[in-house]
Amino acid sequence: MRSRATRQVPPAYVEFSLTFPKTLCIAGVDEVGRGPLAGPVIAAAVIFPPRFVIPGITDSKKLTPKQRENFFPLIRQGALTIGLGYASPREVDRLNILQASLLAMKKAVQNLARLPDRVLVDGNRPLELPLAQTCLVGGDARSLTIGAASIVAKVVRDKVMEASHVRFPVYNFRCNKGYGTAEHLEALRRFGPCPFHRRSFRGVRP
Repeated sequence: MRSRATRQVPPAYVEFSLTFPKTLCIAGVDEVGRGPLAGPVIAAAVIFPPRFVIPGITDSKKLTPKQRENFFPLIRQGALTIGLGYASPREVDRLNILQASLLAMKKAVQNLARLPDRVLVDGNRPLELPLAQTCLVGGDARSLTIGAASIVAKVVRDKVMEASHVRFPVYNFRCNKGYGTAEHLEALRRFGPCPFHRRSFRGVRP
């Protein structure tokens, strides 16, 4: 039941621009996890029904963990389809973080249950896909579907890092989510990296 969703159209979201036909199937895609020293890059792609809105959707970084957790089931209930993509720490090391991020977003779009008419991509680089695309710098704050994708990707990645804490508790991934906190850097100094670390990143490599 979509009790907190509405079909009122906020003019700020680019999906409701007059340049896009009302019936166009639009997917928004975003990734999280570019900066951490450990863990994967996770991307999500989201398609909502035409003119569908969940008020308050925005860049996941502007929301508290509790707010993201509250939005997550609403996005899952309201979306026509959600696709997830993953780039492992080894892929990050092999490709570089930019290419790994683009790869994760490409996989997310490919994992949608239906192909969109147009993909809104957060950032300034299109994906290697035979689909119409619009790149939006700061898109997670301008686009409903990109914002929703950023929330899904962030919630999923946080859960991955919390699960990794069970295997590698000395790094406290549950709290730092792989970012280079003082505690994390000290654990790297004492214990060295684990298989979840990105060996090409400063702070991890010797």
